[in-house]
Amino acid sequence: MSQIFHRSTNLVSRVSIYGAVLIIGALGYALYAIAMSPWYTDQNVKRQQPVPFSHRHHAGELGIDCRYCHTSVEKSSFAGVPPTQTCMTCHSQIWTNSSMLEPVRASYRDDTSLPWVRVNALPDFVYFDHSIHVSKGVGCTTCHGQVAEMALTERAGTLYMSWCLNCHRQPEKFVRDKSEVFNPYYESPSAAKQLELGRKLVKEYKIQSYQHCSTCHR
Repeated sequence: MSQIFHRSTNLVSRVSIYGAVLIIGALGYALYAIAMSPWYTDQNVKRQQPVPFSHRHHAGELGIDCRYCHTSVEKSSFAGVPPTQTCMTCHSQIWTNSSMLEPVRASYRDDTSLPWVRVNALPDFVYFDHSIHVSKGVGCTTCHGQVAEMALTERAGTLYMSWCLNCHRQPEKFVRDKSEVFNPYYESPSAAKQLELGRKLVKEYKIQSYQHCSTCHR
């Protein structure tokens, strides 16, 4: 019986199969790269705000404690956005004629809220409680990055579930002494010393490695 297909058909078939695998792999990698890029995650992207509030100046240079503005962080799921009255505690006395702060003064005069743009906004189907994290030794900079060095606030992490699970699976790599939770310049010890300290604090603070879906998705 004569050969139906030309001998080159075998080569074409192999090249087609291997080529398809490579194309699918490259496409998958490209999609992963896009999903992890700042273009998609908004990581390290500075948001336009009604007033260019600088954490570098307030928390860094002036040393204002996080809790002065984010008053509910130790007792609520929400850290709290400071009301205009908090801003005016200082700015009714200093920088009173600054044009940059006119939206703050207008907000105070008109008793209206400033339309701040959320930088770290989780989806509605995700539950996150600030109070339980800070009470267990998770520092502000662990999630929010070096805020005291940010002239304009930006998102430090991807906020992906895998990002959260990195800590939930191995909290000993991230926890710190409670006295250092609100320290914007806290420096983690070496990996070995952090593990030693972390394991001690995990026991002392009774930290649970919660990974069940219902922990965050309620």
